[in-house]
Amino acid sequence: MAEDDADDRQLARDAFERSRVANLLQFVEDGEELLEYLHGRGRYAEHGSAPRPGLILLDLNMPRKDGREALREIKADPALRSIPVVVLTTSKDEEDILRTYELGANSFIMKPVSFNGLVGVMQVLDRYWFQMVELPTRAGSRAGY
Repeated sequence: MAEDDADDRQLARDAFERSRVANLLQFVEDGEELLEYLHGRGRYAEHGSAPRPGLILLDLNMPRKDGREALREIKADPALRSIPVVVLTTSKDEEDILRTYELGANSFIMKPVSFNGLVGVMQVLDRYWFQMVELPTRAGSRAGY
């Protein structure tokens, strides 16, 4: 999950635990760190420190590199483009919705205003992306969020 707000990260962590999702949840704080994680660079260069995610939850409005820029780079990279990206943001802007789908987002979800709403989103994401959908597997890929 790429999320710059520490309070939102904690809420997501709590909602994830409450929803009893069995997958690993990892956090990065902006698009630049997300790409370092995905490419195993910088502090993620040590083997095994950055398992390949089965799904990316992406906030749009982050410092250094925002979610739109990160999404563009992920979907342009043949090694990364098969990873589903769900935009999870406070934006309600129709242009953001249209633009993220044009860039290759798999889903656009507005962050719920309540904790219980966020728990519900985590449960739906788990059921849909990890229990119902068949995702491509590659040698050496590892599941997780």
